[in-house]
Amino acid sequence: MPDRLSPLDASFLYMEQPTTAMHVGGVMTFLPPEDGSDFDVDEFTELVGSRLSLVPRYRQRVREVPGRLGLPVWVDDADFDLSYHIRRSALPAPGSDDALRDLVGRLLSRRLDRDRPLWELYVVEGVSGGRFALVTKTHHAMVDGVASMDIGTLLLDRTPQPRAVPDDEWVPRREPSGIELAASAVVDNLRRPRGAVDAATRAVADLRAAVTGVGRTVSGIVEATRGAALAGGPLDALNRPIGEQRRYSMARTSLAEHRAVRRAHCADGAGTVNDVVLAVVCGALRHWLMTRGEALHPDTTVRAMVPVSVRRRRDPGGQTSGGNQISAYFVDLPVGLDEPRERLRRIAGQMDAQKRGAHDAAPTALVGLAGLMSPQLHSMGARLTSRLSSRLFNVLVTSVPGPPRPLYAMGARLQDLFPVVPLAEGQAVGIGVTSYNGSVCYGLNADRDTMPDVDVLAEAMNAALAELLSDP
Repeated sequence: MPDRLSPLDASFLYMEQPTTAMHVGGVMTFLPPEDGSDFDVDEFTELVGSRLSLVPRYRQRVREVPGRLGLPVWVDDADFDLSYHIRRSALPAPGSDDALRDLVGRLLSRRLDRDRPLWELYVVEGVSGGRFALVTKTHHAMVDGVASMDIGTLLLDRTPQPRAVPDDEWVPRREPSGIELAASAVVDNLRRPRGAVDAATRAVADLRAAVTGVGRTVSGIVEATRGAALAGGPLDALNRPIGEQRRYSMARTSLAEHRAVRRAHCADGAGTVNDVVLAVVCGALRHWLMTRGEALHPDTTVRAMVPVSVRRRRDPGGQTSGGNQISAYFVDLPVGLDEPRERLRRIAGQMDAQKRGAHDAAPTALVGLAGLMSPQLHSMGARLTSRLSSRLFNVLVTSVPGPPRPLYAMGARLQDLFPVVPLAEGQAVGIGVTSYNGSVCYGLNADRDTMPDVDVLAEAMNAALAELLSDP
């Protein structure tokens, strides 16, 4: 049977429009190789190619089912061309971080080619201090935030010496014909797995449970919309029509300082480092809004959607399962409060309540209803979800734990790892956060026209963390 996209994975394809490229990724900066040699891009390309067997999805492309009788499928790309996916670029001297951020913004603006495997890797040479950078782009239909870290399986090693991998004897599987895809879609529709979707079509005794589930979803959407509307002024600053072009900014902070804030302000083990991350974002947003002259009141909030991965890192066979397995929390960031400690307390309380099941994740539940729909309606539903995003929340904040120890690419030590998250329609900025080797790295992907001051927001991250540290 064909390897079919899940409803949620397909939703990320359907959400994509000219102004909403749906790729995730990262910006990695590296120090020069420790042995004093130059980084060999051609050898690195060969290394990545030899490791593609570890992530088979990276040699597959999306194929639509004729007549949209079923969701799209993954098929092997018989014409796979590694040189298309790994590209070289260079910064003009002196290769400043500003120039790197500007280049990253331009690279992120371009959507991935749907006729090829949905990923690209850019090797950026000429970064100041003898450094170089790797910029990755992978379509969200392939991976969620945790799975996107698996690109490191291809790129990175735990020691300066690259590890050996088994010989790759990949031979592309025959691509199914249109008739075969249509027939398999019909069979899949007849054998659709039981769950919340089939609860609506099973015995009458199950109807009440199905209606209750749909009711919770609708209630979650209504509640989220009402909560976002109460945010008031900040909506205008964060939720505007966006274009195709992007800006990118970065901030590196200390993981030890995040942990120190948690120890100081989260009594009896309550609260997490992720709660501190949200408090830092809250403080930075407060500063940024004030620089824009926004009127802040004690009850002013910015609603954040915080995706949470619910997937396993590895399947029983040891390979990554890929795909998207995510839920989401809504958190009202109290940007109107003066006291950093109180902001953290309120955020931690909301996160704890949602972990205990107090709220549903409306957008995730909404696309989850796609099983009740034909692929055409699924496409419409996914796009509706994207258009509703500015009514459901004001900003996306996603935090993914990264490697705790140094990593290397052919002897070059990874210095920083900044994530990239996509923008939904009407979302001016998305904030990704990753820990790495004692640092917490904030990556901000923003609309170029709506957020010309995204660097102000990025620079405020360290100031917000310092504010939490100094609050008695």
